[in-house]
Amino acid sequence: MALLLSSALFAAEENQGNPPMNASNEVAIIKTSEGDMVVRFWNDATPNTIENFKKLARSGFYDGTIFHRIVKGFMIQGGDPNSKDTGKETSYGEGGPGYKIKAEFNDRSHERGVISMARSSDPDSAGSQFFICLASVPRLDHQYATFGKLIKGDDVLGKIGDMPVTRSSSGENSKPTKRVVIESIKIVPADSIK
Repeated sequence: MALLLSSALFAAEENQGNPPMNASNEVAIIKTSEGDMVVRFWNDATPNTIENFKKLARSGFYDGTIFHRIVKGFMIQGGDPNSKDTGKETSYGEGGPGYKIKAEFNDRSHERGVISMARSSDPDSAGSQFFICLASVPRLDHQYATFGKLIKGDDVLGKIGDMPVTRSSSGENSKPTKRVVIESIKIVPADSIK
């Protein structure tokens, strides 16, 4: 299903480098090869995490990356710059923006459609990688920084979550057999989404 976008979206796209006046009322359009998903941010829960995500999105950092990890009934993971290059497949899941951000754990639950920061065993090791939950995953609450939830595109999330997978180099059954590309992530005013 195509999203209907107002002229405000096009103005926002042209001013990508300049943060809009009311940044607390923005959403992210995650445009993928399988369709679009729209995320509403939880500004009260994780302001620094959200600003980092927006900064990376506005710079085009995520454009051309893939959802490199799909765990059935759990989550889809993306945001690794290594995933732009098919020759770096063995290092998918290891890439980032070259810095780490401080964890902002909060009381928002990991449930279907929630977006959260991926990290290593160090709580303050997130950078650019994120995941979107396919189901409720309470064991992750207070251990990963949730920062928003889908308001459109649950069907796209389901389609990506149902992609066939094979065994990855780590031995986990999570490597998609088809590249699910994140074509872009646009930060736009919430009222531009119909």
